[in-house]
Amino acid sequence: MVKAPLNRLRLRRLGVDTQKEYVAYLRVDSHIAMSEGFEALTRIRVHSGNTSIVASLYIVHSNMLKKGELGLSEMAFNALSAKEGGYVTIAHLEPINSLSYVRSKIYGNRVTGKEMKEIITDIVAGNYSNVHMASFITAFGGENMNLDEIISLTRAMIESGSQMKWGKSVVVDKHCIGGLPGNRTTPIIVSIVSSLGLIMPKTSSRAITSPAGTADTMEVMAPVNLSLKKIKAVVDKEGGCVAWGSNARLSPADDILIRIERALDLDSEGQMIASVLSKKKAVGSTHVVIDIPVGDTVKIRSIEAANHLKVLMEKTGNAIGLKIKVVVTDGSQPVGKGIGPSLEAMDILAVLRNEKEAPSDLRSRSLLLAGELLELVGLAESGKGNEMAAKALSSGKAYQKFMAICKMQGGFTEPGFAKYMHDVKADKEGTICAIDNRKLSRVAKLAGAPDHARAGLLFLSPIGRKVNVDDILYTIFTETEGELEYVLEYQKTEKDIITIQ
Repeated sequence: MVKAPLNRLRLRRLGVDTQKEYVAYLRVDSHIAMSEGFEALTRIRVHSGNTSIVASLYIVHSNMLKKGELGLSEMAFNALSAKEGGYVTIAHLEPINSLSYVRSKIYGNRVTGKEMKEIITDIVAGNYSNVHMASFITAFGGENMNLDEIISLTRAMIESGSQMKWGKSVVVDKHCIGGLPGNRTTPIIVSIVSSLGLIMPKTSSRAITSPAGTADTMEVMAPVNLSLKKIKAVVDKEGGCVAWGSNARLSPADDILIRIERALDLDSEGQMIASVLSKKKAVGSTHVVIDIPVGDTVKIRSIEAANHLKVLMEKTGNAIGLKIKVVVTDGSQPVGKGIGPSLEAMDILAVLRNEKEAPSDLRSRSLLLAGELLELVGLAESGKGNEMAAKALSSGKAYQKFMAICKMQGGFTEPGFAKYMHDVKADKEGTICAIDNRKLSRVAKLAGAPDHARAGLLFLSPIGRKVNVDDILYTIFTETEGELEYVLEYQKTEKDIITIQ
């Protein structure tokens, strides 16, 4: 008779939400914990048949588990695909060699392309804990990466997941560096250029540190959680899509790292370049326009910094086979009126529907970037791209294309407002002369965006507007009274969100 292995345990599903991290739970008096020397936060490998996961171990000092049981968090249980009550075995995680490269980087050494690939492979395989990934992000953060390392990271991230092929010599894409509230040009640009016959398979991220990402905003109007197969079907039929890239496993390392970057509130230069360009290459793009807003309260704060980033973007793009056009734009104030997924969706629709009250700045910025794409690929003559894009928009072709894309992605939904609202009014007469984009975004996030899609704010105070006492500067929308009270407390303590002179 074959004896059961000594490290065998009965599986318990604990129903604990640990976000994306796999967590296992073991009693402190377990014979395995004592004999193997397992301690809290030990990394272990859990086996069930031919499947295994790597998890962080937590030690339980209560009776929530029986002796001989191993508890798993929801993410870990689902990933293991095992039955509750079945048997699993656990063991110490084998040494992770790539962590030595991260430690070497911390001490100022350079990382080779081979070493970078090993790091990213281990991250995607789930071998890094959140602590390990935070170390990686910090070690390679700031300006700690040279051009070779940025290119190596970009290539490793491309190779970490699926790569799409379209059989076309021209596939276009666009990306904004971010930090500018309401700058939701992407769905408009996709609609314009695909209505003119270009292929634009746009995969977008959710918000990292902002009140809304493109995927968050598009999801208000149509499903974005599309598989690779579904993305291909939408693009084959309509020429374009606006999808969340995570489910398609395009550069999956990027989605893993973004989760940690969000927690750390970090978005460093080299990793940002690798994040952006790996997704473009993985989706099969050949020509990409990059929008870099510049302003005192956005990510890029000077023309010098924008030009530095432009050079790195272009050189990295060339190294991986992308033709890049960088456009430096004004980042002094929000774009459009809405800040938050549903409110930004309303702006997008107003522009596409050619409504009289549509935000003119969102319209003009969308036409500028769409025109740059048309010129980059030679569909429009130099200087004529904006005009070609404007005709597609004003004729209704772009709106028709947008609705067709929404239908193919799963159907269109009209956006709406959150239940509670409050008008923030001017306390003196004067002219709007400055806006703190970061603090304004903070207001929208405290209101509940992007988790509550209809929350955020409606911005009515562009620079140059003359206001009287009690004129509305912006309107806050929340889904609960408690959130409204909370955000108003913050708003009252910040006197320089909007400066009036």
